Amino acid sequence: MIEIVDLHKAFGSNNVLKGVNLKILKGETITILGGSGSGKSVLLKHIAGLLKPDKGNIKVDGKEIVGMDEEEMADVQKKFGMLFQGAALFDSLTVGENVAFGLRRLTDLKETEIQKVVSEKLHMVGLKNIEHLKPAELSGGMKKRVGLARAIAMNPEYIMYDEPTTGLDPIMADIINEMILHLQEELRITSIVVTHDMVSAYKISNRLAMLYEGEIIEIESVEMIKNSKNPVVKQFISGSSEGPIKMKIRE
Repeated sequence: MIEIVDLHKAFGSNNVLKGVNLKILKGETITILGGSGSGKSVLLKHIAGLLKPDKGNIKVDGKEIVGMDEEEMADVQKKFGMLFQGAALFDSLTVGENVAFGLRRLTDLKETEIQKVVSEKLHMVGLKNIEHLKPAELSGGMKKRVGLARAIAMNPEYIMYDEPTTGLDPIMADIINEMILHLQEELRITSIVVTHDMVSAYKISNRLAMLYEGEIIEIESVEMIKNSKNPVVKQFISGSSEGPIKMKIRE
């Protein structure tokens, strides 16, 4: 469904992606692991066509998206929904307006049809009758769920989750995990997740890919990753400060 070949991206002298190779299979949930600043979110933005690589190819459903014109890219981007870190709701809009945002911009649906979709998608994430509320009136978990409703409003084929459980308590984080599993099963979508939360990664993923120093160094099932012999993978999943991954500590 999605194939990434030899993807490179630098910002000035900072080489973030240094030859990423990755195949994302139809209907799976794949989680991309990696330390802060490793390029996970940059990789997501390339897949969705929001950034252009310095080198490399990306195919979505067999079509090469690098070099597409704006109209072609817009058609590809309609296949993607995204749950941003922090939900990224528009504070000035109501919940209903947030969920309807893409529908109003990118479809010709009548207002009655839009309202029906908004209500349906909110119901799918466990929320009812809150269309009139503003984001400031919601808890962190509710904001995440509204963001998820917005992500699925256009019936995407792919959903990208950028740190979906960050900032949530363990119970609410597990509720979000259950919703990710439920939506994958009910909507039969392909899910691409970026997270530091190993509990979440183990629960929702079919496969996990480790991004380190600009490359995917290992991609395996949950059980295979848990038993990996790779010292970088072992250090990351254990959360140890001892190992090849060195973090700079600000003094």
